[in-house]
Amino acid sequence: MDTDEYRSIISNAIEREIESYTFYRTVREKVTDENLKNLFNELAGEESKHRKTLEALLLKEPGKLGFDTKRDYKVADTLDVPPLSADLKPLDGLVIAIRKELDAMQMYTQLAGLSVDPDQIELFESLASMERGHKARLEDIYTNRAFPEAW
Repeated sequence: MDTDEYRSIISNAIEREIESYTFYRTVREKVTDENLKNLFNELAGEESKHRKTLEALLLKEPGKLGFDTKRDYKVADTLDVPPLSADLKPLDGLVIAIRKELDAMQMYTQLAGLSVDPDQIELFESLASMERGHKARLEDIYTNRAFPEAW
């Protein structure tokens, strides 16, 4: 895998962060629960920060991207995500959001594994951790809404 392929992967990750931001902002406008509105607004803000972080990677000179180009883990194969629609029931929106966070977490974990630069590894591990936290929060909300009889 060469530098252009890694740049393509990072560009795809940026597109996914933009898609997530747009999804969370759109869903925020459709839900009536104020707690969900706040959650989706917060998640949109975090996805915007992720985008800016990834865009900074694209500005690096090709030789300074710290990836091991001899390994090919087929990271790009995991990046195909169907388009999201905000015209969903809130519970369905949560399911899509959970899946989206899982995919992002896995992608950043794989990018950390491909990186050889310690700062870059730390960056991708941090992004993966944030996405893991988003997923856990969404799963808690989903569980409480999908199975209210448990309370």
